[in-house]
Amino acid sequence: MAITTCIFDAYGTLFDVAAAARQAAQEPEFPHLIDNWATLANHWRLKQLQYTWLRAITGAHTDFWQVTQDGLDWAMEATGLSGDPQLRQRLLDLYWQLQAYEEVPNMLRRLKEAGMNTAILSNGSPDMLSGAVQSAGLSGVLDDVLSVESVGVFKPDSRVYDLVGARFACQPQEVLFVSSNGWDAAGASGYGFETAWVNRAAEPVDRLPWTPQHILNDLTSIPDLISS
Repeated sequence: MAITTCIFDAYGTLFDVAAAARQAAQEPEFPHLIDNWATLANHWRLKQLQYTWLRAITGAHTDFWQVTQDGLDWAMEATGLSGDPQLRQRLLDLYWQLQAYEEVPNMLRRLKEAGMNTAILSNGSPDMLSGAVQSAGLSGVLDDVLSVESVGVFKPDSRVYDLVGARFACQPQEVLFVSSNGWDAAGASGYGFETAWVNRAAEPVDRLPWTPQHILNDLTSIPDLISS
């Protein structure tokens, strides 16, 4: 089947999750962050993901904002920054204004010009996602923003991927699913989507039963995959 629908993970795929820590490190109030902002950002992201998996496995669902705060608290303690409530609040505030990667707006415009359905499918809570989309100016190039909150479990549970077919009345084979998370791309491949893994860090492929059909350095060539 031809691809009719392009679905994107949000955090780390369209939006740069390191942007909050990077920006805070450039502000004069937080000079102590200059040397370890990248470590903080990496810890924060890893714990954020790990907590979604653990909550999905144990049935202890909460929204992504709580997971994001819990991950930050762990990361700040791990980097010796847990005694700085001003920094904590600033990082959380910035997370609602994450920058999109530079190629994202034009890539999405090209997809819309080609007649594709476009949407986000994310672990993020609806209000977080709305804030990010508005801040990045992407509202006009996305048909919808789908959140796991409507099913109460995090990816890669198949009930999350079910949301795409329910929204766009399409078959899995008509969907190109794009994620910067190798495990997410693998899970979506197992579900039946065609998948593209945006591997910006040149990481090895995860040892899982499924693999993405496409591995890309960034999102620029996504419209070319549709037309090829």
